[in-house]
Amino acid sequence: MMLRIKRVPTVVSNYQKEEGEEGSRRGGGCGRNCLRNCCLQGARLPLYTFKKVDRIATDVLEHGKSEPPVSFLNSLLLGEWEERMQRGLFRYDVTTCETKVIPGSHGFIAQLNEGRHLKKRPTEFRIDKVLQPFDENKFNFTKVGQEEMLFQFGESEDGEGQFFTDATIDPENSPSVVAINVSPIEYGHVLLIPRVLDCLPQRIDRDSFLLALHMAAEAGDPYFRLGYNSLGAFATINHLHFQAYYLTLPFPIERASTKQIATLDNGVKISELMNYPVRGLVFEGGNALQDLSNTVSDACICLQENNIPYNVLIADCGNRIFVLPQCYAEKQALGEVSSELLDTQVNPAVWEISGHMVLKRKKDYEDASEENAWRLLAEVSLSEERFQEVNALIFEAIYYSGNGSGADSENVVEDANAKHKSTEKVNAINETSHSAMVTGSQGCIVLQ
Repeated sequence: MMLRIKRVPTVVSNYQKEEGEEGSRRGGGCGRNCLRNCCLQGARLPLYTFKKVDRIATDVLEHGKSEPPVSFLNSLLLGEWEERMQRGLFRYDVTTCETKVIPGSHGFIAQLNEGRHLKKRPTEFRIDKVLQPFDENKFNFTKVGQEEMLFQFGESEDGEGQFFTDATIDPENSPSVVAINVSPIEYGHVLLIPRVLDCLPQRIDRDSFLLALHMAAEAGDPYFRLGYNSLGAFATINHLHFQAYYLTLPFPIERASTKQIATLDNGVKISELMNYPVRGLVFEGGNALQDLSNTVSDACICLQENNIPYNVLIADCGNRIFVLPQCYAEKQALGEVSSELLDTQVNPAVWEISGHMVLKRKKDYEDASEENAWRLLAEVSLSEERFQEVNALIFEAIYYSGNGSGADSENVVEDANAKHKSTEKVNAINETSHSAMVTGSQGCIVLQ
């Protein structure tokens, strides 16, 4: 069975077209100053290089205690972002969108963003395959105009952070770039696109995730978070990218209580979210930045390879990372989501799951309540049984990758397998040649 949903894709670039339309263009220069071969010759863009760090500073300011220092990266990013705003490159002025904290103990945040709803025909998205090959005929970030790019971002070659106001874009050494999102959710909303010219599909690998952690650490601002959506978890562009923006409020997920379940030999601590509508894992610590990055990357790779949609939030300057498997799009495709929730047109991706509810209708904004937010996010979450099964897969992947050696990790794997026998069940399903639904009222992960 192939599962698809119809939805309006979020427009992140002014050059975004309907699927297939770009494929009909004739060859040669396109005249749009894009990042493809037709326009790359002689192209230049500012370059920000960071000094590779072994550890992230742990003295992160608590939200609301005082203002964090402004780093050069923040100044550069926001200065370039505001310059693009003055040039009229955004589809609307996000600074005029109404925002409020919803009354209640969790502090959900609601934003009325009517401009984000695009009046164009819905497009079919396949949501039962987390890993899909890159398709150059569909919209991708090489088709974005260079004016939407802010700067190149990469590791310094000499060990010292530097900024070059004018640097060549080298097609032989594909740069990672930071670009505006023309349909911003918040102030400073940008995209981090690793190795943009290599045309990587939307799937996390160790190098790309480490780059995202370096960006969070380099910004050094707890109000700046990065997010990732897999295919099947409301990513609609199959070209590897992270999103990021500034919000001077704590996300409800950051305030949620946690229960520690393991400390790995590499110093990474793993906890479960408690008293939150979406079940997830929290990773923090590590003897080095790469330890934390590799552990989370291995968890994400495990989810991808087992065809489990998921979202990731990078918070606290890269010190805490939330990994959130979900199944809302699948329930939607199966007709298991109420019409009342569907009518809100809210697609619960990483920001919504973290508690920043982007609402497209004034009625929903005016009626926003903690109960309504909780009800929507509860539909996103895996059941407790299925979540523990997925945890067993993750811990097994971490353990056998070498990151999780140690009694805690081994015990978690053994406990989870003893309680849920997940590995055998999932492997048996994965060996079949067709998609199948995991049985149970809430177990809605499609596996291949």
